[in-house]
Amino acid sequence: MVRVQRAGRIEDGACRHLLVWRAGPGWRMAGSGVLGGGLGERHWVLNAQVRAGYGRMDPAEHLAELAAAQGLSGPGTGLMTAAEVDACTWAEDGGATAVVTTGIGVPTWAAAPDLPSGYVPGTINILAVVPAPVSDAGLVNLLTTATEAKVQALLEAGYDCSGTPSDALCVAVRTALPGRDPEPFGGPRSPWGSRLARAVHRAVLAGARADRERRAGWDGPPTHPATLPGCACGDVLTAGTMAVA
Repeated sequence: MVRVQRAGRIEDGACRHLLVWRAGPGWRMAGSGVLGGGLGERHWVLNAQVRAGYGRMDPAEHLAELAAAQGLSGPGTGLMTAAEVDACTWAEDGGATAVVTTGIGVPTWAAAPDLPSGYVPGTINILAVVPAPVSDAGLVNLLTTATEAKVQALLEAGYDCSGTPSDALCVAVRTALPGRDPEPFGGPRSPWGSRLARAVHRAVLAGARADRERRAGWDGPPTHPATLPGCACGDVLTAGTMAVA
């Protein structure tokens, strides 16, 4: 059901990759994406890798440009990360799916008194998908549930943090059909909330462990000066090019 494509584009002197889920009509999403965040009907989700030290002051406009270049139209959501999107992880539980890109350069607690000085590439971006209609309140609850599952995974991976200062999350659910009541709940013990929590937990746990291994010799994600045939992938969830939790 969830088919995530990968593409490349030349930016800042190198090929930068991005992930696209072309969901199409019939989906409602809630999230914190700089482009298309909030709650409403959305047709696509784009997660773009940018250079470390990204300095543009118009990220929403930048994401809109990238979406147009991919032929995306209508309402959608755009996320950014300095993490390597090729190393995304995913997990599925009972129909709920989570796709995660992980960069834990600035681990921090949400209620920390201040932020660490200096910049290290990071961000945990989560796309979480539930193939069922859910009420507005339930959808907001799913956001909370996914965040709780992320924190649980980070602690189990050995991180003393609740995330990074720039984490983003998008949860997608089906639009309710006429005459069909949407699911009212999205908490961790609700039918869909529990499945989504387990999927997010496994995907973030795998991503956090892999990110720590990469950072043992970290000097930034690998780049190349031109787009190569292997930069494009029709479905990274089935191509065997990503870690599967």
